[in-house]
Amino acid sequence: MTSRAESAAATRRALLDAAAELLDEGGLDAVTLREVGARAGVSRGAPYRHFADKESLLIAIGTQAWEQLGDRTQALRADPGLSSGEKLRGGLNALIAIGRTQPHLYKLMFSHPPGDPAALARAAQRSQSEFLAIVAGLVGEQAARRYTALLISSANGIAGMQVSSQLADEKWGGITTEELVDTLVAMIEAQS
Repeated sequence: MTSRAESAAATRRALLDAAAELLDEGGLDAVTLREVGARAGVSRGAPYRHFADKESLLIAIGTQAWEQLGDRTQALRADPGLSSGEKLRGGLNALIAIGRTQPHLYKLMFSHPPGDPAALARAAQRSQSEFLAIVAGLVGEQAARRYTALLISSANGIAGMQVSSQLADEKWGGITTEELVDTLVAMIEAQS
């Protein structure tokens, strides 16, 4: 028998899953509390008991995505079987993969919700700190911030070019996302 708290947690999980699916399928406009509730198979009022409004729901989705990326990045950093370069490559690929496969979620993760503009930046802190530690392992603490900012902004650009199909333009000579990531890793490894 499930407790009231367990039932509430399951409903919240179902709402977040439904909202994430709607976001993936149709972007921010597809996510409405009514549609999320219908997709989750709960009563019309259930979404409002868990989220004050659409913005609160979207912040929860973005926060969850940053937490998952933070878990992945932490696991990479802690893996003794990976070289520093492999950890860096894994971190970059994890971030770019979200942009490539879930572009609406990726855009949400880097957004500034009007009601709490810093909410998703706060949510990103652990993930970015883990990534910063990976980079520091290659270039040292003093240079890590500059190179981490360069790498995250480069990953953002790579993901954007991939999603918009601009990377496929013949002027880039058929270069792939993987080759660009390898180039970034090689550039950082050359600094160590």
